[in-house]
Amino acid sequence: MRLVRALAISLPALLGTAAIGGAAYRWSAARDEEKVRRGIISGAPTPTGVFDERLIAGLPEVVQRYFRHAIAPGTPLVSTVELQMRGTFLLGDTAATARSFEMTAEQTLAPTRSSFLWQPRMRRGGMAITGSDGLHAGIAWTRFWVAGLVPVANELSAEPDLVRSAAFRAAAEAIWVPSALLPQAGAVWREVGPNQAEVTLPTIAGPITNRLSFDQNGGVREMVGQRWSNANPEKRFQLQPFGGTVKAEHRFGGFTVPSRVSIGNHYGTPDYLPFFQAEITSARYR
Repeated sequence: MRLVRALAISLPALLGTAAIGGAAYRWSAARDEEKVRRGIISGAPTPTGVFDERLIAGLPEVVQRYFRHAIAPGTPLVSTVELQMRGTFLLGDTAATARSFEMTAEQTLAPTRSSFLWQPRMRRGGMAITGSDGLHAGIAWTRFWVAGLVPVANELSAEPDLVRSAAFRAAAEAIWVPSALLPQAGAVWREVGPNQAEVTLPTIAGPITNRLSFDQNGGVREMVGQRWSNANPEKRFQLQPFGGTVKAEHRFGGFTVPSRVSIGNHYGTPDYLPFFQAEITSARYR
C-alpha cells in the first residue's frame, strides 16, 4: 500500500509542511470520495441469479469445497460490498522501524469492476491520519492528511503503474465478495495443490492471479500474489510478493468470508511486514 511509503517520515517534518489551502482541498477530496462511494454502489448490477452448486460443476474439488463453504445455497450473486473494519496499521519499511496506529475504516469494494474506496482513520497518541486509497473509473489515488489539514500523500493518476498496483488490491480482496470469484464472473481457477488453487481475474490492468490456500472445510487460510509495486528500497515498480494469512472468518448474510487478516508486502520473504491487520466487523452486500 502506497501509504506505508508516503508516511514513513517524522511527525515534526509533517507539521513543518505548509498547509496553505489544506482545509479547502481536504473538503473537496472528501466530496469526491463520497461521489466515488455512491458511484460504486449505484453502478452495482442487479443480481441475475442465486448460488446453486450447478454453477461450480466441473471445477477442481478444492475450489468446489471453497464455494460450498463460502456461499450458502440460494444467496443472490451480488458483486459489491460495503465493509467496516478495525485493527492496526503499521507504518514503516521493516518491523524494526514500524509504528503502530489504531485503525478503523470503511471500504466500498466491487472487484468485478476493478473499483474500491478505502477510507481509514488512524491514530497514534496525538497524531491522527485520515484520507482514502482507491481505484475507480480507471483512476487510482492515495490521499492522506495529518490532522485533516497537512497533506502527506497526494497521488491521483491514470498512470499505468498506479492503476496496475491498485487493480491487484481490488482482485485480491475479492475474497470478501465470493460471488466475484465464480467462473460466471470471469474467474479462471487452477488447482495447484491438495488445498491450494490459483484464481485469475480480469481487471482493468489485465489478468491478475492470486494463490489461495484452504482448510479442510474450504475456508481461506492464506492468500499471496505478485503485486506491481514500488514498496522496495529502490522505489522501483516491479512484481513482488504480497499477501498474508486469515486468522478467523465470519458469516455475513449468505457469505462466509475472512474476518480477521494479517497482510503485507514481501509476503513469504525476510522483508515481510504485515502492515494491515484488520478485523471485519460488518459486511453489507449489494
